[in-house]
Amino acid sequence: MILHKKEETQKMAISELKRYKLRMQIIRLLYKRKLQSASELSKKINVSLPTVRSILEDLIAKKVAVALGSGNSQGGRKPIIYSLAADAFFILAVELGQYRGKAVIFNTMNEEVSPVRGFDTSIDDPLLEEKLEKIVDQLLTETGLPDIKITAVGISMPGLVDSENGINRTIKRTEDRNIAARLTKRFGIRTYIENDARMQGLGELIFGKARNTNNTLVINWNWGLGLGMVLNGDIYSGATGCAGELSHIRIMENGKLCECGKRGCLQTIAGAQHLLDMAREEIARGTISQLTSQFGERPQELTPVDIINCAKKGDELSISLLTTLSTNLAWGISILIQLYNPELIVLNGPLTQAGQFILIPVRQALNKYCLESTSESVRIEISDMGEHSGLKGVAVMVFKKIFRDKSIEV
Repeated sequence: MILHKKEETQKMAISELKRYKLRMQIIRLLYKRKLQSASELSKKINVSLPTVRSILEDLIAKKVAVALGSGNSQGGRKPIIYSLAADAFFILAVELGQYRGKAVIFNTMNEEVSPVRGFDTSIDDPLLEEKLEKIVDQLLTETGLPDIKITAVGISMPGLVDSENGINRTIKRTEDRNIAARLTKRFGIRTYIENDARMQGLGELIFGKARNTNNTLVINWNWGLGLGMVLNGDIYSGATGCAGELSHIRIMENGKLCECGKRGCLQTIAGAQHLLDMAREEIARGTISQLTSQFGERPQELTPVDIINCAKKGDELSISLLTTLSTNLAWGISILIQLYNPELIVLNGPLTQAGQFILIPVRQALNKYCLESTSESVRIEISDMGEHSGLKGVAVMVFKKIFRDKSIEV
């Protein structure tokens, strides 16, 4: 009799586990494609229509899914269309840059439900946890959400990021590198990390110009040069999560010292710092320019945006500096084109605000550096997502993670 009860308990546990897995499959499908009928879901997961309807009823009761009315009929009664509830899950998305960070709260529909808030920080900031906690409290206050509504936190950051183990090997203090564990402990919420360039690539793949492409390179052009690679329709991370370090491809044998400790990296001749260095050298020489007029007495206050703005006003020096920087970048891009034969290269990041002042010289230089057979088929375009591609990518990454997390209660 006791053995019989034990077997019954095991069967019930197996049945519930199977049903739980089906619930998560349906949630993932509804997240991937927002509106679907029970019949469509039944075919995709190869489960009977009554079972799918029963699970959908469970999800509706738990306020995870909603019925949105009738869809188009192929003959007979119109099917009911289902979707995830927008407020079923909320996640915090954070993007850390070299000097600044920004954060926002997304709902299940990948919609921003809070303002995007910026703050000064870096991956080596000893006060990173405190600053993040402060920004989270601010966002929760502004949205009126209780902290228990935040299911997970996703953070993108520069560096050699091992997302599986939650480690950023670029963080200087060895004891601080397990950043996912640090923040999970601080917030009491599951926290996932990823490389910033890969998240920008994912954002472009799902929402931006890389949609419907299979082989696209997304370059974040800022102080460094992050590379997000879409290969065969998926984001490529490499064997240990370190793929895409475009910044540190060595271009010059005896070039400038890079922050990585080596000389001649692409970043030293194509990053935002090199643009500033070239401009300040010209200002020091007294070169006739709007830059010299405005920043001759305060060259350290000059920013890349100032140079871009002067170029747009017709300043010859600013245009020339952007052309030089773009030509240097094209040197690195030509290597990527020869290696990966992409269909599209998307440029994003602050320097792309220069528009045609960087796009035209990049294209011209590629004609010089690349074989015609490889360069003629690739499109070079500037992202139309602005600064949101990375945060959007983080949201997608986090939702994919939590919908595969066996500990989530649904």
